[in-house]
Amino acid sequence: MAFSRAALLGVLVGASSLVTASAFAPSSSFVTRSSNVNVVAKNSRNVVSGGGGRSSLELRMGLDIVTYLRTEFISAALVTNQTPKSADVCLQLGTEDGRAVTFIPRTINELMTSSAEADGTLSVATRRQLKQQAERRTGAAKVSYMDQRCDDLKLVKDESVDVVISMQAAAKMMENGQDWKRGVREAARVLKPGGRFLFVEQTTLGGESYLDYVDTLYTMTDEEPEAPKEGEEEKERFPIFEEVGYDDVDKVFTAHVAGVAVKSMDAGMTPEERMVKQVEDEKERMAELSISAFERGAKKRRKKRKKRTTEEMAEEAQA
Repeated sequence: MAFSRAALLGVLVGASSLVTASAFAPSSSFVTRSSNVNVVAKNSRNVVSGGGGRSSLELRMGLDIVTYLRTEFISAALVTNQTPKSADVCLQLGTEDGRAVTFIPRTINELMTSSAEADGTLSVATRRQLKQQAERRTGAAKVSYMDQRCDDLKLVKDESVDVVISMQAAAKMMENGQDWKRGVREAARVLKPGGRFLFVEQTTLGGESYLDYVDTLYTMTDEEPEAPKEGEEEKERFPIFEEVGYDDVDKVFTAHVAGVAVKSMDAGMTPEERMVKQVEDEKERMAELSISAFERGAKKRRKKRKKRTTEEMAEEAQA
């Protein structure tokens, strides 16, 4: 499913009581990527910059109250409306409170946690809030309390999660000495093929673009690809997320971006493995076509037999 700016905006606006029609800037840039082709509509960005200073009204994660409330609204709508109905397991990067319990749809059966704290443990207050929200909400997901760092999801198996959500967690990770980029790679690792990574994060962190990193992610490990030897061609690389849709968050003092990234069905495969998969997929496709052709032929034969039987009965009646 390719994401367009209009589609992403449509599911956010009016779908949640927390979001107004101006939640996303009408003049912001939008990018989608499909089949490794980038298409960028270069329009003026409508993000209010905070300049060099910060508001005296600062909430957790160092955000001013305007930015905090706006990003919370966007997070609620994004998670609620971009989580597929078929999704069963959701993991949150940087669990600090119980809001994720109310943001995720009731179709989610399990919510896994992770911590942006340096030691990777959930605080007593966080556990209490998660428990309270789960008890208050009818049909809420089961909360799996996991003491693990966002950049080391050691308690989660590869390709076992349907949706990963990251709501203003990257900056907190940086403050506590965690690697937010490694956190993105870990999110990609635990996502099932076709799974979704939903994020509302600061546009730049430590001078690097959060969106650019997600959009150009080619590996789920810490290992860098080997440089080609002299005379050898560089191996073709494929993005982990085959489709990325985003919008800049407007009316904030600290620039943020909200987006949806879909993990490729063959993420992490080598070119050789991709070739084998393509051959197997083609075999399966041909087998399905053969079965379909056989079933159509059998249906036609049954119709002919039924027609002959009807004609024979008519002739016998006339005789």
